[in-house]
Amino acid sequence: MPSLAEKRMDDAEDAVTGPEGRPEELRLLEALLFASAEPLDTATLAKRMPDGVDVKAALARLQTEYASRGVNLVRIANKWTFRTAGDLAWLMTRESTETRRLSRAAIEVLAIIAYHQPVTRAEIEEIRGVVTSKGTLDVLLETGWIRPRGRRKTPGRPLTFGTTESFLSQFSLEALGDLPGLEELKGTGMLDTRLPTGFTVPTPSDDPALREDEDPLEPADLELTLAPHVEPEGGPAGGDNEDES
Repeated sequence: MPSLAEKRMDDAEDAVTGPEGRPEELRLLEALLFASAEPLDTATLAKRMPDGVDVKAALARLQTEYASRGVNLVRIANKWTFRTAGDLAWLMTRESTETRRLSRAAIEVLAIIAYHQPVTRAEIEEIRGVVTSKGTLDVLLETGWIRPRGRRKTPGRPLTFGTTESFLSQFSLEALGDLPGLEELKGTGMLDTRLPTGFTVPTPSDDPALREDEDPLEPADLELTLAPHVEPEGGPAGGDNEDES
């Protein structure tokens, strides 16, 4: 049976090497570095370690141990910290959804495109009765809810616009035909019940094929539709400016 002195010596050795023969200072360094919200320098670590520990050598060994793991011990500005291994950084990518409130003008334009597609900017303006800002179309293009379809076979060859699959997904629609019709819009209060005689809501088409009055897009057309945001254009003389509120 070991004496009390021998038992104390064995306990002291365990404290130095650990139960698996691993130096105890490595466990201490791990605990300090994992618990710290900021990188720690060698001097700070040395103050928390037992006397006689070669902190620099211990850090070098710990760095080697973690070199092939999911987290690595790295030195940043002479301070030490654990970081996700560089080849696994993609796991830490955070996806977030940015909520953006559409202006009244953008909502109106989106609705017109949804119901009247394919439709040009001039046709949108005719329906709304005000000038449509290039910035409003840019916002809707950035959301991915509308896309340029083609060019109208008329003087100036204006772009035609339509909705996308992202639009259907955003509004939980299986098809454009699921958009509310005239009676549904009346029932929700979105339309005045006293509408002019003959007023109708068009039936939107899911057909992605170009119409007879549309030409295919050219490569440069996509660059034009993603132009930087511009200030709302002024309305025609005697007309109304677009409401961007």
